[in-house]
Amino acid sequence: MLDERTLVLNQSWIPVGTTSVREALVLLCRQAAHAILPDDYSVHDFDSWSSLGVAEEEPCIRTVSLRLKVPEVLLLTDYDGYPVRRIPFSRRNIYRRDRFTCQYCGRKKDPTELSVDHVLPRSRGGTSTWLNCVLACLPCNRRKGNRTAEEAGLHLIHKPKEPTWSPTLNIPMARRKISWQSFISDQYWNVELDA
Repeated sequence: MLDERTLVLNQSWIPVGTTSVREALVLLCRQAAHAILPDDYSVHDFDSWSSLGVAEEEPCIRTVSLRLKVPEVLLLTDYDGYPVRRIPFSRRNIYRRDRFTCQYCGRKKDPTELSVDHVLPRSRGGTSTWLNCVLACLPCNRRKGNRTAEEAGLHLIHKPKEPTWSPTLNIPMARRKISWQSFISDQYWNVELDA
């Protein structure tokens, strides 16, 4: 239970990351954060959090004298910033960004039937960057060859762009909690990239 994840919000209630329940309790005890009860958005310090009742079937942290609710959302008391991070450029992240779909014909394919294509071929000075790489199915990639899409009679369905980072992107969907939905915009729930 102590290794489960807790969503961390800055002072403006914007998600900035996650931490373990263990670390969340430390932040709560040190008064560096408050726990938020997702049911009614009430904010609690450690004393008020520890006085909340815990239902018998509800998961909890047990001490010798306490049964504590598991904090699922924390609000930092002294941090109002937003971490600036970038998603690493990698083959795996290109597949995720393009959703396993050929960017020339629009067909969703098995990863073995896709390759990373340089929009401006490397032989013509193209680089391996977010803005120059897209997924292409093997037939489209063969058709394009060492030419630009226009020269090969193809056109890009979506212009390649660098994905934006979200603090929740590195959490598998199965580990995300329902209680986080009201704190995280829908775009974060639809995309998963390695952060």
